[in-house]
Amino acid sequence: MKLFTGLSLLCTASAALGQLTWGTTKYFFVFGDSYTTDGYNVSAGINSGDPGYTSSNGPNWVEFLSNTYNVTNTTTYNLAYGGATIDSALVQPYLPTVLSIVDQVSEFNEYLASKPTEAPWNSSDSLFAVWIGINDVGNSWAWTNISQPEFYTVLMNRLFGQVEELYSSGARSFLFLTVPPTNRAPLFIEQGINATIAVQSAIADYNAQLVSYVRQFQANHTDLDQVTIFDTQPVFNTLLDAAETFGFFNSTGYCAAYENGTPARTTQVEGCAPVSTYFWLNTLHPVFTIHDILAKAISTALSTNMYTGIAY
Repeated sequence: MKLFTGLSLLCTASAALGQLTWGTTKYFFVFGDSYTTDGYNVSAGINSGDPGYTSSNGPNWVEFLSNTYNVTNTTTYNLAYGGATIDSALVQPYLPTVLSIVDQVSEFNEYLASKPTEAPWNSSDSLFAVWIGINDVGNSWAWTNISQPEFYTVLMNRLFGQVEELYSSGARSFLFLTVPPTNRAPLFIEQGINATIAVQSAIADYNAQLVSYVRQFQANHTDLDQVTIFDTQPVFNTLLDAAETFGFFNSTGYCAAYENGTPARTTQVEGCAPVSTYFWLNTLHPVFTIHDILAKAISTALSTNMYTGIAY
């Protein structure tokens, strides 16, 4: 498999230049879903280890960012939970035990907002990342009893209510990630062209509203430091559009023998290519190689305060 050295930073947007960069970030607080979780459980102890429970058959973007691309010994607190939506009362997750963004922020408020001895963060050295919406869109795009654009406004109001809570606790630097093109994942490809088009449209509307709400959040709080919107769409689409060039044997399907994970990153079973040469581990989740590329691009964006614009 060829190395992914030719992919440069594609499309990010940053606020007016702030003081915090990835190189000066001491504490990293993360909220999200299965693309982001590593199984960390803050209720078991603030200093509990990273169990490494990811959806990528290896490290995910948070782990790559916190380890491979960690330039200042940043300490990460990853409160993300697999299957999460913004609010379980608005979009029901696959299990009632899943912790939504609302729940994750509640955990932050309970264990970390007070700046405990184990995590003495402050406003100037801490970054708060939110990557959510994959399940919100994925579970609601086909609903016929709502207008998706209007419903996504409801979701944004709920999401940024949680962001305001983080702000009230002292958060001043934020990283927001857009929903990637999951319309190109096997889950939706298998449902046919009408489904993929509808999901693509729903994602575009969700992402456009996310960008708008971030900008309004910035306008409402002039004391914010670095606020970055990282658009995941160009990274995913570039890799998918030129899959063979980047070394992927399969970018539209997956090997059923690998879908729940494999013993090693190089595992190969009869009838399938090595797991690392697939873009998708299963119906919805990309393998660790994608997360590595994503993390490298994010670290560049956070390090340069680059502004190249996002168009929707």
